Parts: sequence; C-alpha cells; structure tokens
Amino acid sequence: MGRCPECGTWGTVDEVALSAVGSATRRAVAPASPAVPISSIDPGRTRHFHTGVSELDRVLGGGLVPGSVTLLAGDPGVGKSTLLLEVAHRWALTGRRALYLSGEESAGQIRLRAERTGCSHDEVFLAAESDLQTALGHIDAVRPSLVVVDSVQTLSTTEADGVTGGVTQVRAVTTALTMTAKTSGVAMLLVGHVTKDGAIAGPRSLEHLVDVVLHFEGDRASALRMVRGVKNRFGAADEVGCFLLHDSGIECVADPSGLFLDQRPKAVPGTAVTVTLDGKRPLIGEVQALIGAPASGSPRRAVSGIDSSRAAMITAVLEKRARLPVGANDIYLSTVGGMRLTDSSSDLAVALAVASSALDVPLPPTTVAIGEVGLAGDLRRVTGMDRRLAEAARLGFTSAVVPTGITAAPAGLRVLPAEDIVGALQVLTRIGQNSPN
Repeated sequence: MGRCPECGTWGTVDEVALSAVGSATRRAVAPASPAVPISSIDPGRTRHFHTGVSELDRVLGGGLVPGSVTLLAGDPGVGKSTLLLEVAHRWALTGRRALYLSGEESAGQIRLRAERTGCSHDEVFLAAESDLQTALGHIDAVRPSLVVVDSVQTLSTTEADGVTGGVTQVRAVTTALTMTAKTSGVAMLLVGHVTKDGAIAGPRSLEHLVDVVLHFEGDRASALRMVRGVKNRFGAADEVGCFLLHDSGIECVADPSGLFLDQRPKAVPGTAVTVTLDGKRPLIGEVQALIGAPASGSPRRAVSGIDSSRAAMITAVLEKRARLPVGANDIYLSTVGGMRLTDSSSDLAVALAVASSALDVPLPPTTVAIGEVGLAGDLRRVTGMDRRLAEAARLGFTSAVVPTGITAAPAGLRVLPAEDIVGALQVLTRIGQNSPN
C-alpha cells in the first residue's frame, strides 16, 4: 500500500517484521526459586490436622491441611452451617483459634445457634461481613488457623464487576481467599450454594480453584446426613461420612448400617438384606417388596429408594427366566431409612424380595444377598465383594447368597452360591423352609 487511507499521504506506511514481535515471547526469565528434586521436598508440609469431627476427618483423609481451601456445598437447610460451627468449636477445644465469617446471618443469630448446639468457645471469633476486603482485614487482625466463610456466594469485592453471587464475583472472591490461604497457611472452609439441579452455583472454575470439594446431602424428612467427597488433593475422593442432625446439633454416626435395617423379632416375607458400597464404605440396606392382587387394568409399580427402570427390568427377568407370574400384579418396592440403592449389587436382593413376597416364603433375617442380575437371568459378581462380606459378618449375618465363583468368606459367614436367578430362588426356598422363624 503506497498511500495512507487515513491522511491520504503517499509513502508513509512502514513495514514491520513479525519475527521481531514473536521473539519477545520466547525470552527466558530467571526463576525466583530453582527447581528441586521431588524426593527432597518435605512431605510434612501437607500434614493433616484433625478437626475433632471423626466422620468429616474420614472424608478429608485425616483432617484439614494448613493452607488448603475446602468447599462444602449442599441444599438450603441441610445443616452446613451447623456442621461447620461444630468444626470450629472442636477446633477451638484443642487450643487453636477459629474465625467464622458469615455473610448470610448476623452474629446474634450465630450466637443463638451456638448456644442451642453447645458450640460456644472463647477461641471461636464471629464476624458478620459481606465485603471481601473487610473479611480479609478480620483474618489479619484475628490471625486464626481456621477460617469458615458462610458463604462464598454472599461475599463481594469492588475490584470485580457483576452482582453479588455472580460468576465474576464468585471467581474473584474465591481467588482472593485461596491466595490468602496459601500465603498465610490458614485452613479455609468455604460454604457453597447449589442450583436446583444439585450442581454447585457459580463458575465451573470454582471447583478447580479449591483443593477439596465436598457435597452435603440429606433428605428433609430424615435426620440422616451424608458428606460425600468429590475432589480431594490430599486423600481419597470417594469417602462418605454419615451424620445425624438433631435440634441440639449434629453427631457422627460411625456405624450407619443399623439405620437402614428394620429390626423385627421374626422373619417376614418380602424382605431381603444387601450390602452396598458407597465410595469405599460398605453399608447394609434392606429392601422391602409387596405384591398386590392382579390388577384389572394396567398394573401399578411404586418404587422408593430404588431405580424404577432397574426394578422393572428385574421384574421382567423374574417372569421370563424364573417363570414367576408377577407381571400382572401391583408391585411396591421400598428401602428402609431413606436409603438409596443405586449400586447394581442390590439387584439380587430386589429379586429375592419380590420372589419372597410372591411365594410367601420369608428369608431368614441373618441372610444377605449380593449380586447383579443380567437380562439372561444370570448372576454376576460385583466389585468389593470381600469388603461387603466382611461387613455382613461383622454385623452378625451368618449366610450370604452370592454368584458362583466366590469361595473365600469371613469366619462365621456361610456362602450360598447361585449360578442364575433360578438357582437363587431355589436357595431362597431351601433356606426359607429350614429357617426356625
């Protein structure tokens, strides 16, 4: 181009070589600290400190790590603030200082909850603050070793655009809190809101910024609460912690299997017990089935705590492969204690519960059923069978109906193998007739 299109002057356009611009991006900069062999790094820098809440420590991998950022997300009213106030109280009982920053409640409201749950301690400092810079000033003034932020969506900063709780604000607030935790060595616990779909509100990068992501789950109709690990840079990410939420606070449940069993003095037709794995934790669950009279119209299927499509598949397998005429009947399936059975290992227990109700033959209360049911009626083994059988033996069960190929069993537990669903029903009939109940 010989003439400038702006001023109309000839011969004023200069040529610039692109290689000169690209060479600046390849310029090396001396690092502030040299790279060192990985074997020379002290692993004690990531040592866990117990929170005093045993079930939370289980999910965290042993406790909180100084300088770590943990995000706890859950539905409104599930008990997030109650749990973290308990953590701050237990933390202060060991002589360490905790700071509770609340952007949702006043200090008086938190004080009332602390009095109700017995979590008052002089080393627990409270501050009702929604401005990020002021919250960071509280951290500098108090100098705690644990900071609870309730919640990250209520904090805002003037250094970022957008409304409070928006994507830009949440990202800026979390970045600043993470930088504070890394530079000061304070353990940070952030409360996160969830959307109506159960996902953590805010940008997806929020889960990448923090070190640990926990989901707090629970049904409003039940007192049982579960903390499930989703991401953990300092331990396993598939642990589950169980709690009971009361008016007077929250308590740990080290052995939750009893919550999912309906204790009765004698065996009842239509019930079967299974062992499911929630992460690495084996849990005992009970399936209850009721077969109604044949319906004149379309038969009814009512399912609670079990996948409805999987229950329909098991019913079809029983009718086609085992010749059990239950397809025209009303079928009601439910679990005990609000437990949800999403693992395929509960297929055999569902099938035996339906068959037990249809045949009016009870299973002994000391028998568990573990296995996956295929469309061909075959029984398939599931993962973690050794842990499942060990948990059943620990809780006093004496026999287990399992797929073939499993020979090793804990002491006191008798394995009853079955090749297919027909063999499982034969085992059901045999042990049901020989049962003293």
